[in-house]
Amino acid sequence: MACKIMSDGVDISVDFAGIRLANPVFTASGTCGYADELSDFMDVGALGGFITKSITPKARKGNAPPRTVETDSGMLNAIGLANVGVEKFIEEKLPIIRSRFENTAVFVNVAGATIREYVTVVEKLAGEQGIAGFELNISCPNVAKGGITFGTEPRQVAEITSDVKKAAGEKVLIVKLSPSVTDISVIARAAVDAGADALSLINTFAAMVVDIESRSPVLANRTGGLSGPAIRPIAVYLVNKVYREVAESREIPILGIGGIRTASDAIEFIIAGATAVGIGTANFIEPDCAVKVIEGIRRYCAGKNISDIKDLVGSLQDRQSSS
Repeated sequence: MACKIMSDGVDISVDFAGIRLANPVFTASGTCGYADELSDFMDVGALGGFITKSITPKARKGNAPPRTVETDSGMLNAIGLANVGVEKFIEEKLPIIRSRFENTAVFVNVAGATIREYVTVVEKLAGEQGIAGFELNISCPNVAKGGITFGTEPRQVAEITSDVKKAAGEKVLIVKLSPSVTDISVIARAAVDAGADALSLINTFAAMVVDIESRSPVLANRTGGLSGPAIRPIAVYLVNKVYREVAESREIPILGIGGIRTASDAIEFIIAGATAVGIGTANFIEPDCAVKVIEGIRRYCAGKNISDIKDLVGSLQDRQSSS
């Protein structure tokens, strides 16, 4: 990927697991389909990275509706990994992705009910052009099998990461972490030790909204994954924890995700230790949000006389005592 230096002398390109991205802004999986859904609202080719919705070996209808509900400062979703399946993805969606992106790194989010299903998807896509790598979804809280069931125990994380990395070959493997664990750094370390090239965090929190008139859950699935601004401070904390305890010493890039709407939000994650950031829920409210965040990051760096964004990554400082 070409390195892009802005005309004002600020370089916001980043090295993400050996891939040079023009800027550090991704779209988060599940929030913009296969690229064509966003292309009417923004120049998707301006993104540093793009992550597809989850792909499984066979097509999935997902959970019964209603599958989304808005909450204060966020939303719950229980989509249930609805997707076209890997064969139709290759036949119908991958050509669209290739036509939309030239200098944007495309990652396919991969899901399954068994380790073999994850490996099957990656094996079928490992040789395809136009794919930079995979995001291993071991943290989805909205399915009965797979997803988060693989992401909460270190040995299972290591096993699935190792097997999928072998199938991925030279393509980059990102492992997406759940916040619903006792110590996220333990899970992160297990993934890195097993071959993860990068980490993305965090996925959503399992949550529920109740209709007080019917005294029943609003979502047909009963629970859904909470995302949006409500979870951002927790996500920033967990990114910083994993950066300090795992990623910094191992030189593993982190994709920070969770409630990002503005450049200021994104910069918080970068200062906390994220090499790049993913925008998710905000896409539903402001579909061109990502390009505004890219420009806002550039302006911030210019205003702070930061010529290279890598100097901002992990630059968090302890607050000095006022006494």
